[in-house]
Amino acid sequence: MDTTTTGKRKRDNHNPNPSNDIDFSLLEELEKTQPTSDTTIDIKTLKKLVLSFERKLKDNIAARLKYPDQPEKFADSEIELHDEIEKLKILAGAPELYPELVNLNTIPSLLDLLTHDNTDIAIDVVNLLQDLTDEDVLDEDNESVKVLVDCLVENNVLESLVQNLLRLNENDSDEVSAVFGTLTSIENMIEVKPNVAELVCERTKLLRWIVGKIKVREFDVNKQYASEILAILLQSSVANQKRLGGMNGVDVVLQAVAMYKSRDPKSLDEEEMVENLFDCLCCLLMPLENKERFLKAEGVELMIIIMNQKKLCYGSAIRALDFALTNYPPACERFVDVMGLKTAFPAFMGKIPSTKNKKKRAKEEIEERLISLVASLFGKKFKCFIFFLLMSCFYFSLNLRGTLILHIMYVNIIYENMRYLQIYCDVNHWSSLVTVLSRFLNKYDIGDVWDCF
Repeated sequence: MDTTTTGKRKRDNHNPNPSNDIDFSLLEELEKTQPTSDTTIDIKTLKKLVLSFERKLKDNIAARLKYPDQPEKFADSEIELHDEIEKLKILAGAPELYPELVNLNTIPSLLDLLTHDNTDIAIDVVNLLQDLTDEDVLDEDNESVKVLVDCLVENNVLESLVQNLLRLNENDSDEVSAVFGTLTSIENMIEVKPNVAELVCERTKLLRWIVGKIKVREFDVNKQYASEILAILLQSSVANQKRLGGMNGVDVVLQAVAMYKSRDPKSLDEEEMVENLFDCLCCLLMPLENKERFLKAEGVELMIIIMNQKKLCYGSAIRALDFALTNYPPACERFVDVMGLKTAFPAFMGKIPSTKNKKKRAKEEIEERLISLVASLFGKKFKCFIFFLLMSCFYFSLNLRGTLILHIMYVNIIYENMRYLQIYCDVNHWSSLVTVLSRFLNKYDIGDVWDCF
């Protein structure tokens, strides 16, 4: 799964002054209020920033307590608090100071603001956390960032972030950006501390929020990012896979991909979202109980329908079927019952539909998945498929893919199952099948079928 293609949200460069007359005095004033790249960031500067932040926070709390029903009385203090939080972003340029920031006990005060009555203040903190844990900062000083993330987790940053996420209104552009920033912060912390992936699902309602986001039919960037975060949460955690399965997650993901059974995504971002959803589905299909849920939700039938439509999701559907059929005979039986062989096997003759993704590697991966899928059908627990192996000799006699399949299956199938099949064949039928297979194996110098007896 490629998680590097998701870019951070960028605001439109809108010029409120359409004329060519630029007020440089305003620009100079703005520059004076912003830290410059030449600003020396040391422990002394850090302490000044923290002290100023704590004072403005104290002033805001006092103003709100004194005038709880008069917003105009504490509005100025919140503007000042906003400015102090913005100034703290300069620390992202000096990650070596993170341990000192932790020692100054500033983190609890910052995280308390995620529940601030003014969502703009909470959004400021989200943006600050996003900057402080950015992947570029991680590359620069991994150990210092770990100290910060450990402190954040100990002070319940995951619970506070998700609690704030649940109250954001995505009809507001600033709050839409905050949703993206929240997900980015969580992803950054997982990168630093992988067990955060399980902690955030165990302690918060993030999975439930993501499930709700995926259910929405309309596509947007945050839905795409939510699908990516879900794939990250599932890919290395069996606990998360089982937890989401118990939340009807298999059915939700199937409904999400079903929207693309007969149409292709309209953009590259939407295409990436669909791939993320199939990544999620494949991760979900690792635990046995989720395979059962997949079967009950008619997931096998849906994947075959997607394959028949021959759209962009063709290869992804084969990949999902491969996961579903592996070590699960009931899914193998369902695959055959709903004519899955008729849909899948023409691909072995090279009849793989052309899609937007025409990379050679993509075609090779589809072939590998198909071979793995057939390997599941020929597994020890599904011995009746030895019939299909023998009859396939006619179909594959001049095809190299058939040779590859028989090479793979020869030891595991022929040696273990010939005696099993002989019980169910009359003498004449048995003799003809063995003759056909012998000719095929000898033609490609695979071996003598009679050695199996």
